[in-house]
Amino acid sequence: MKDQTIGFIGGGNMASAMIGGMLHSRLCHKEQIIATARTQASLDRLSGAYGIRTTFDNRKAAGQSDILVLAVKPYLYENIIKEIRDETDDTKIIVAIAAGVSLAQLNRYFGKPMKIIRAMPNTPAMVSEAMSALTPNEYVSEDDLQTVVEIFKSFGEAEVVPESLMDAVIGVSGSSPAYVYLFIEAMADAAVADGMPRAQAYKFAAQAVSGAAKMVLETEKHPGELKDAVCSPGGTTIEAVAALEEAGFRHAVIRAQRRCVAKSKDMGKDHR
Repeated sequence: MKDQTIGFIGGGNMASAMIGGMLHSRLCHKEQIIATARTQASLDRLSGAYGIRTTFDNRKAAGQSDILVLAVKPYLYENIIKEIRDETDDTKIIVAIAAGVSLAQLNRYFGKPMKIIRAMPNTPAMVSEAMSALTPNEYVSEDDLQTVVEIFKSFGEAEVVPESLMDAVIGVSGSSPAYVYLFIEAMADAAVADGMPRAQAYKFAAQAVSGAAKMVLETEKHPGELKDAVCSPGGTTIEAVAALEEAGFRHAVIRAQRRCVAKSKDMGKDHR
């Protein structure tokens, strides 16, 4: 990332996670990053935590950036792009991380040919464990795309997907850390009920989830096969699995995730 400036319009949780991940991996130097926010407290938080340049001026950040990440709520995109449009041209790469805002909508907001990549990371970027999806428009070259893939891989895993899958990505990885946190919290609550100190319960539950996920990724075995290997006949694990099935555990996860995807699609309709 030599000599390239990466700008962030919006300094919320996702931008913070990405900035933290990029700096932690040493993909770039803090001097190469500029970010905007709407409050002085947010600017102070960003500059204090990361030592990056900050400003209230979205136009200034857009003008100085080679790669510009739009990290604001979906409903703000049209007005933000209208504000920065004159500071952008076809040499810059625009990365949009809002749910439900399509490449076609983004193209229309800019009103001119622009290199645009839709992206959906998740907040584990902060600990370099993100899962991100990227989809480029027709103006993005292969070199441009690989540059942005490199950015996202600096804080986790990243894959290029067709835009038709972006809503599914939001359900399965963009929003799913929240589902996992609920699961960890519930397991810890059960352990506390059985006498374990709460801090220790969170550690045991979180490490179990982390280890199980790593088993899926590194062994490349089907999750069902890994589950069966833990379930001894007449044992404790199959008793727990049976209770989860009685409560409709898998159905609840599938239903929740598909509602997440449906909400993402509905948000997209609002911007057409």
